[in-house]
Amino acid sequence: MKILLATDGSECSAEAARSIANRPWPDGTHVRVVTVTEMPVAIAPESWVLPEGYYDEIERASRSSADAAVAEAAKIVADGLGERAVVETAVLEGAPKHAIVDDAERWGADLLVVGSHGYTALERFLLGSVSQSIAHHAKCSVEIVRSPACAKSEPERS
Repeated sequence: MKILLATDGSECSAEAARSIANRPWPDGTHVRVVTVTEMPVAIAPESWVLPEGYYDEIERASRSSADAAVAEAAKIVADGLGERAVVETAVLEGAPKHAIVDDAERWGADLLVVGSHGYTALERFLLGSVSQSIAHHAKCSVEIVRSPACAKSEPERS
């Protein structure tokens, strides 16, 4: 069994990692924990607009955050599954919606697992939903882990 777990370092992603860690997967299961860094586009072509090294610093901070996210999720999975599974990590670059699906296909994942942030319809429209896009485009099975701790409540209607 090959399981790709996509994480963004949030509590919702940690719930997805715990979901994998608490199940009786077959011995020899491979879990690939990935996250995606998306570098900002230059605001203006003029180099004087931002301090020298600005984008390098953003890239370093993004990479550090990404490394921490995959390490945390991988630890949750490895602690839960022990020697029954092989756990590896990777930091991908690009748009998360595409990079995760492409990596799952390239790696030959049987199952792709993501956490849900529980966005409202308006938030999904404005921000986009990575999990929704993955569910529609992945060529393998997809599990979206929902948790009461991550669910945002819909506004009350009168």
